[in-house]
Amino acid sequence: MTSNTTATTDFIIQFWGVRDGISTPGKDTVRYGGNTPCVEMCLGTKRLIFDGGSGLRVLGNHLLRQMPVEAHIFFSNCHWDRLQGFPFFIPAFIPINHFHLYGAPTTEGESMQQRLSNQMLPPNFPVPIQVMGAKLEFYQVTPDNQVFLDDIVIRTSYLNYGQRSLGYRVTWRGCSVVYATAPDEYLGHEDFRELVKDTDLLILAAPRPVKQEISFPVLESLWLERVKVAKASGVKALVLSNYDPEYDDDLLDRLAISVKDAFGNGSLAQEGVAIPMIC
Repeated sequence: MTSNTTATTDFIIQFWGVRDGISTPGKDTVRYGGNTPCVEMCLGTKRLIFDGGSGLRVLGNHLLRQMPVEAHIFFSNCHWDRLQGFPFFIPAFIPINHFHLYGAPTTEGESMQQRLSNQMLPPNFPVPIQVMGAKLEFYQVTPDNQVFLDDIVIRTSYLNYGQRSLGYRVTWRGCSVVYATAPDEYLGHEDFRELVKDTDLLILAAPRPVKQEISFPVLESLWLERVKVAKASGVKALVLSNYDPEYDDDLLDRLAISVKDAFGNGSLAQEGVAIPMIC
């Protein structure tokens, strides 16, 4: 990210999971990472976490050195790749910690609390959510909500109503970040354009083609459509994430070059990499 202004160390974004659908550990995903979605944002004394994929387990292990921990966890939808790390989030089992959890109800009307609880019931998991010793507070989020955390404002919008997928715009001290990772069809919606308009950083889901045997030029063109969306919205910087499980590091390296060439402030997310916000 480049700018005439300076970075503020008070607003840091770190990626702990960048893979869509299913975890993909192995020698071919070492550079970009194989954990499912989890993004941490630290704004002054506040910690926000977006999605609870398997990357949340890794983040949790990191937080054990910083307890007691209070954090706000925002789920983009109820798909398993966004929830599967929660049962392995060790800080949630420790009584001195405190977590606020936000999400929209499912199409069947289940709350986020019910979804998280259900995945921890036998035979799926041996330990129920009630064993978690930390203080857990749940909040139902609906589109066009605004969540206020002191001087931080988190605005929400549906990205895909059929799947109840939410996008979040975080604004703090005049600096804005949008976390928007949902299926392709939302990109042209007016609500999406309004959510991302003129944001300082847009974290956007990478495209997933229907056919895995698609050629690189066609795949590259799909990724560059994301760049066009960012430019049309006045976005200052773009980070693509949530990669198809079949995309190895070498392919992502090639796509990263294409994205950078098309948009100087465009890049690909990598697990463990932190981004200091420049606003």
